[in-house]
Amino acid sequence: MAKTRTRGLRATYSRVVPGASGRVLVVDDNKVIRQLIKVNLELEGFEVVTASDGAECLDVVHRVSPDAITLDVVMPRLDGFGAAARLRADPRTRHVPVAIVSACTQHEVETAIAAGVDAFVAKPFEPTELVRVVRRLVECKGAPAGRAGRAGRGA
Repeated sequence: MAKTRTRGLRATYSRVVPGASGRVLVVDDNKVIRQLIKVNLELEGFEVVTASDGAECLDVVHRVSPDAITLDVVMPRLDGFGAAARLRADPRTRHVPVAIVSACTQHEVETAIAAGVDAFVAKPFEPTELVRVVRRLVECKGAPAGRAGRAGRGA
């Protein structure tokens, strides 16, 4: 009989990066996209935490205290709009900048704005554009005005 291994819950975050530019929570149900975003942000000095859907995002957000969050729209259990709305409704996460990274229609952009999203990056995205938007959100989080202004495409 062969040995079987039961997979326990895996840590959803990457290693701690001393001197990181900020911590970003990347939420996407597509593992390849999640990894692509993670690698591009880590190459630019960000510490990256990942979640596979909106429900997992809400589970880990308080443990990791991100400086910014990227959300896909179409995900199982809880989509990006629902996650953004819940993040905005929670006083502990109300001021964390949120960017939608998705192939959004104009209707989806309007829905996201209503949910409190700060920026948009259209898929397929250029890595430099993604990094620029995330960097702006992280920098704006520390600004005295509180939440970041609208940044990125579609804003």
